[in-house]
Amino acid sequence: MTIASKQYEALTEEKAIALAQSLYPFPEGAELVCREIGDGNLNYVFQIKDPKSGKGLIIKQALPYAKVVGESWPLTLKRATIEANALQKHSEFAPGLVPAVYAMDEELAITVMEDLSHLTIAREGLIQGAAYPKLSEDIGEYLGRTLFHTSDFALHPFEKKRLAVEYSNPELCKITEDLIFTDPFFNNDTNDYEPELQATVEAIWNNGPLKLEAAKLKFSFLTEAEALLHGDLHTGSIFASESETKVIDPEFAFYGPIGFDVGLFLANLIVQSITRSGEERQVIVNHIERTWEVFSTRFSELWDREGIEAYKDTADYKEFILEKIFRDTLGFAGCELIRRTIGLAHVKDLDSIEDKNLRIRLKKKALQTGQTLILKRSELTTISAVSGLLEELKQ
Repeated sequence: MTIASKQYEALTEEKAIALAQSLYPFPEGAELVCREIGDGNLNYVFQIKDPKSGKGLIIKQALPYAKVVGESWPLTLKRATIEANALQKHSEFAPGLVPAVYAMDEELAITVMEDLSHLTIAREGLIQGAAYPKLSEDIGEYLGRTLFHTSDFALHPFEKKRLAVEYSNPELCKITEDLIFTDPFFNNDTNDYEPELQATVEAIWNNGPLKLEAAKLKFSFLTEAEALLHGDLHTGSIFASESETKVIDPEFAFYGPIGFDVGLFLANLIVQSITRSGEERQVIVNHIERTWEVFSTRFSELWDREGIEAYKDTADYKEFILEKIFRDTLGFAGCELIRRTIGLAHVKDLDSIEDKNLRIRLKKKALQTGQTLILKRSELTTISAVSGLLEELKQ
């Protein structure tokens, strides 16, 4: 459904309620309640709900600038359309794992979608020690299905290239290019870290072999249009419960290397593994292993059953592709670990640790893990080897 659009203006809570009433069959006379719940950097997010019936929806509006910085950092509104389209495209292949989209408007940069307030942002739950038994199974399925079905292995080349144009997202890709692949490896003003990390950070800036590998990973991100990515798949972009998982916020969606989505999600789980100990830590390590196992199994099954690649039955070709994805996954995960520790956008998993000495120690561990994944991504050929590395580095 498309909203009858008009000239762009930022929504208020009152305007959001009026829009919701025009789009959704709330009970007659319902006294709707609206609250702005967005805690991200780029958008407004309104939850509109009828307290009596419990019915509700979400209205997300992109701002023409980065909310975290202000109007000095302008951004395209097209990202709202890309997000809505990506949710709908991914829902074709991973039904039930993304929120339903009810309406969208390109001029107003608005997406109206399913209310997921019965779930919890996975990052928040994980910080509180939640286990989320279905998380890795569901995300592995989401990754396997969406990445395979939007790749050349499943699509006619004309359709794949049409989608690559449709999801051209240069402004948000530039944010990723800078904040993940460039700025943390140089003395850049966007970097943000405690003084106690200065020596560790400078060692990263002066590590020639590490910077060479980061440059290679950036080149891959810039040039390899393998599949339609979510583009920002971290635990803050996932709603979860004990029995349900939903992936949200694909406004960074574009055609890029398959391992990028997998790597970002695993990196955010690795952060959790660094902050936990004992059996709680093992729960996260199991999630890391299970995510890759489910992804690679589903991708492989779809390759065999639905793949259209002429070479799909050629001995060892599928294995070659999966090995490349795994190697890329580890490299991208390493870059994400470094940027989430010393770059512009941190993670609450680490920053919320009140004990300063512990926080600094765990941040150094995250930086060490990130560097090792980047430098040794060709040597770590199995997910169990990654688990072994995490066990070794926890000491």
